[in-house]
Amino acid sequence: MAAPLASKAGSAGTNSKPPFPELDFRSGARVEELNKLIQEFTKHDQREYDDQRALEIHTAKDFIFSMLGMVQKLDQKLPVANEYLLLSGGVREGVVDIDLDDLNVYARGTDYDMDFTLLVPALKLHDRNQPVTLDMRHSALCHSWLSLRLFDEGTISKWKDCCTIVDHINGATNYFFSPTKVADWFYDSISIVLSEIQKKPQRGMPKVEKVEKNGTIISIILGVGSSRMLYDIVPVVSFKGWPAVAQSWLMENHFWDGKITEEEVISGFYLVPACSYKGKKDNEWRLSFARSEVQLKKCISSSLMQAYQACKAIIIKLLSRPKAISPYHLRSMMLWACDRLPASYLAQEDYAAHFLLGLIDDLQHCLVNKMCPNYFIPQCNMLEHLSEETVMLHARKLSSVRSDPAEHLRTAIEHVKAANRLTLELQRRGSTTSIPSPQSDGGDTNQPDDRLAKKLQQLVTENPGKSISVFINPDDVTRPHFRIDDKFF
Repeated sequence: MAAPLASKAGSAGTNSKPPFPELDFRSGARVEELNKLIQEFTKHDQREYDDQRALEIHTAKDFIFSMLGMVQKLDQKLPVANEYLLLSGGVREGVVDIDLDDLNVYARGTDYDMDFTLLVPALKLHDRNQPVTLDMRHSALCHSWLSLRLFDEGTISKWKDCCTIVDHINGATNYFFSPTKVADWFYDSISIVLSEIQKKPQRGMPKVEKVEKNGTIISIILGVGSSRMLYDIVPVVSFKGWPAVAQSWLMENHFWDGKITEEEVISGFYLVPACSYKGKKDNEWRLSFARSEVQLKKCISSSLMQAYQACKAIIIKLLSRPKAISPYHLRSMMLWACDRLPASYLAQEDYAAHFLLGLIDDLQHCLVNKMCPNYFIPQCNMLEHLSEETVMLHARKLSSVRSDPAEHLRTAIEHVKAANRLTLELQRRGSTTSIPSPQSDGGDTNQPDDRLAKKLQQLVTENPGKSISVFINPDDVTRPHFRIDDKFF
């Protein structure tokens, strides 16, 4: 960590002694320089959107929600009035705890300009009393199977082709909701709908540049005007309430106590289609607390978030092979640090360098000890399955970062600047005219869209990096129903 302030020896009889600059003990880097580099990274990483880009973002969102409405109408499997969670940042950015091994590599600037993750409930259990008890007998910690016996006969009938079947000795049949079969169904349904949409293209409709199934995730890249937007769509099971396995976590003291209410934190959780290292992929789901994390993020200081984003950019490049550490691990460590350290310390605006160095130290400590507890279920060690060889390889790589953090920050800055240059080049080659939304006929109806574009620009500016919860009715996709944290629009 950074060295304390010291003083040079002054001339005899002088009381004032010029101070040394604050230094990082391990690397000798000036803390002031590291702070400036983090600020520069943030400036290039968080781009401002003009009216045109804001309208393109809205057009892409409109298209995705319209598409999901059509998927619901195919076979009525999805809930009619569904509640999505839209997160800024793709799955590869660690916004949800999903293994990255099965995902194709996409690069910002080369493949897309902006990325989002959309959690789409295939099933909802919203009338359950707290706490929610899951069938974890066959699973590792933080994972569960899901029996359709919790649902009515109509739901079982609709979804049994996406289940694995277990026959009991007493002759009863149990249907377990299968994450892999659900993902296969979802990908096939989306492909059918997109094929139908593209047969009757409308003016201003986004161009579907890529649709790929990455493990249990469906990745769609849309071209809208001069923008390319990546949507990682994740089929999930949505619950109201809180899982019994995480009940003890609520009994502890946390950094968010007194800042947000417990009701906001425990309003719901998800099962996402990811299994444990030794789990059965066809049956096992992973618990996700993405909805809670959206709330907790409101209590994290901007300087710590800047350090986290810079650290994430460094480790994504450095620790990509073999895939063992994901940005979600780093996010968990940041939440633990918020619980461990005084709020007054974490609120210091000029401490981003200290936070960056601390996150690197924390990550290295977790690797050396092969221990990274899940923030909500601490008894679950997210690094338990890694080999000693893998953790030591990554620990050594992090040691090189810790020895020269300034150089690695400069590399991260160059990468994000290069991505932005690629985006600007595409924009220069693309259309410079206004892009109407898919519903627009190019006439006077553009005026409301322009007003919406300005409103969206204001929302993006005022809520950088925040996540959006979306409420959509497939029978009425013409009106926006979205929420940024606790604000509705």
